[in-house]
Amino acid sequence: MLSLELALRLTEVLLALAFLQQSAEHMAQDPRDRPLYVIRFALSTLLLVGVETQWVLLALSLHSLAVLHRFAGPFNGGSDRMALLVLYCLTAATWAPPGLTQDLAFGYLAVQVILSYFISGKVKLENPEWRSGTALQDVFLFSAYPVSGDVRGLAHRPQTLRFVSWAVITLELAFPLALLNQTALLVALGATVVLHVANACLFGLNRFVWAWIAAYPSIIWLQDRLMNGV
Repeated sequence: MLSLELALRLTEVLLALAFLQQSAEHMAQDPRDRPLYVIRFALSTLLLVGVETQWVLLALSLHSLAVLHRFAGPFNGGSDRMALLVLYCLTAATWAPPGLTQDLAFGYLAVQVILSYFISGKVKLENPEWRSGTALQDVFLFSAYPVSGDVRGLAHRPQTLRFVSWAVITLELAFPLALLNQTALLVALGATVVLHVANACLFGLNRFVWAWIAAYPSIIWLQDRLMNGV
């Protein structure tokens, strides 16, 4: 059984790792953004080691407004949006009084992540290029992602790409059903970790790994709460 306190702490640690990665990338790439992300890096370090986490989360939430203003929105699309969703829900859950309000704040995060997988699978299912595998083929052939020459050779294996496409679609569509069984949920989460790591290795989408994994404790907690009714 994963207690709410432990789930919140695990989320803090994983979110801190996501923000440390983002901050390091920004500090290395653009000197103009260095002061802004030095602050995030310092706050994330405090969050990682567990120093006054309630106040640190509030500070990170306020600091995120400056980051959003700097880039007129999330810098890196989906991964940054997910990291902010985790941050805001975690902050709300930490500051909320114990009980229903706190549970709703943290449970909302779990529901949003579950829906993100399901909706992504639904969109893919409705796309004939995903159903045929040509969407992945085009990614390997024409995208600007840093894919090596050997990996680009997968574009010439249509059967393999069709199988992978349907495997991803099935995983994402079936993800909500994993809430019905603890073992199934752990398997589903393991599969999505593999999916995110593969995207990071093949396409350089490294920010998605920590951003989504940071929300996993909330899903495990919610499943336990629903199954045990406590």
